[in-house]
Amino acid sequence: MNPTIITRDQHCISRKNISSGCLKVLYTLNDAGYQAFIVGGAVRDLLLGKQPKDFDVATDATPEQVKAEFRNARIIGRRFRIVHVIMGREIIEVSTFRAGNTDSVEIQGEKLARSVKHIDSAHSNSGMILRDNVYGTLEQDVMRRDFTVNALYYTVRQFVVHDYVDGVTDLDNRQLRMIGDPEQRYREDPVRILRAIRLSSKLGFNIEEQTAAPIKPLAQLLDSIPAARLFDEILKMFFAGSSLQVFNSLQKYDVFKHLFPETAKELKHNEMANKLLCLAFASTDQRINDLKSVTPAFLLAAILWPALQKIYKQNLNHKMPPMVAMHQAAQSVVSEQINHISIPKRFSIPMREIWEFQLRLPRLNRANTTITHKRFRAAYDFVLLREQSGEDLQGLGKWWTEYQEADLEQREKLLAPVKRGRRHSKSGRRRVKSAEK
Repeated sequence: MNPTIITRDQHCISRKNISSGCLKVLYTLNDAGYQAFIVGGAVRDLLLGKQPKDFDVATDATPEQVKAEFRNARIIGRRFRIVHVIMGREIIEVSTFRAGNTDSVEIQGEKLARSVKHIDSAHSNSGMILRDNVYGTLEQDVMRRDFTVNALYYTVRQFVVHDYVDGVTDLDNRQLRMIGDPEQRYREDPVRILRAIRLSSKLGFNIEEQTAAPIKPLAQLLDSIPAARLFDEILKMFFAGSSLQVFNSLQKYDVFKHLFPETAKELKHNEMANKLLCLAFASTDQRINDLKSVTPAFLLAAILWPALQKIYKQNLNHKMPPMVAMHQAAQSVVSEQINHISIPKRFSIPMREIWEFQLRLPRLNRANTTITHKRFRAAYDFVLLREQSGEDLQGLGKWWTEYQEADLEQREKLLAPVKRGRRHSKSGRRRVKSAEK
């Protein structure tokens, strides 16, 4: 299999846009007699004129051979061993070329063959890869990658790009195309469905027709993926500045219901819930693009809010006190959700506090203490989100906005009607009790 060679005068990649640490890894491995390439998203982004967040290197050197070339390197991983080369604050991930499976492996070269200790690949009955520890050649490594735009290899030897799968053409056409048979590749690893949606949304690419066709019928395979792994993928999808596009694609391909099934049920008949989620995703994207901080707890609170509201209202109908009804609903929703996507406590606890504060914020007489709580700002933003989606909260968001902007004297004026109403309420209750006696 011969690659198309994109020469230095035919591409826009400059060493000025490649980190010094990555260049050092490439030159060191080349000088030691090994092949070494920048691969994956870094080459893709460089060709698109974007600055990569990190750089990955692929080589024909084994992990032990790579480690021998760098004092500041360590071998990690069990499923497939890779090397982290530490260059100051930067970590360069170096991977040995991989092969598809033991049937197709042809170890090239006596030097590499002697050093291969683990050749171990297995698939489940559905085709999913269970073990993946096979070293191979550059050509085999290309065919193992998911999409053509991620299978471009840049080398500092003559500064050329090796393109085996017409990835540059797909970049020019702004389309995402699977390498190999899409159905088989999704069955090998169903998470590729999420990657297709994430990358197409992030890059603004179309998913090529044959690549898109199996997504709907195979989305159910995501139900077999470990919940912890899906959580990691959710973070990648929803916190790259394109979560609204991701959400729309998840809906388009019927994938969202396999990630958040209870919320998906509510979205079918609740237009306000749909609007709430769209606003939450758009707000998250805006904050990320403005380089502001974001927390998964807030977005997850919004995603699960429609499911929570359903159970909360049912609990109220069963005469539960509001706060008890909220706690029970939150417990039920979180317990159900972690069967599909795990939510670490560092996010689930503040998420539940944001929900709880939706009952505390209407207690305006406690504003002086409520506003000092560490979760106040997120809960306040959540109130604004609910109002923007069309929920009538009797001007609660406006009141809290004015209260935050007011000085001490103005705050007292805002609280005066609340305190008078509270005194009248207490007086009325006393009169009722006196009449009863």
